Amino acid sequence: MAKCECLENCAFFNDKMANMPSMANIIKKKYCEGDCSICARYIVYKALGKGAVPANLFPTQMDRAKKLI
Repeated sequence: MAKCECLENCAFFNDKMANMPSMANIIKKKYCEGDCSICARYIVYKALGKGAVPANLFPTQMDRAKKLI
C-alpha cells in the first residue's frame, strides 16, 4: 500500500509524536503506510482541507472527525 499523501507534512507526527518515536512508528505503520482511509486526520483533510484538521486530532478519533465534518 502507498504512503499517505499527508505523512511528510502531518503536524501530528512531526510535532506531537516527536517525543514518542516507538508509538509514532506503530501508528504510522497502521494508518500512514497501511490504510489511510481509516485515519481520522486524513478523513477531515479530504473532506474539509488541511486547515480544518485540528493539530491535536489523533488518527484513532473517528467519532471526533465525523463531528467535525
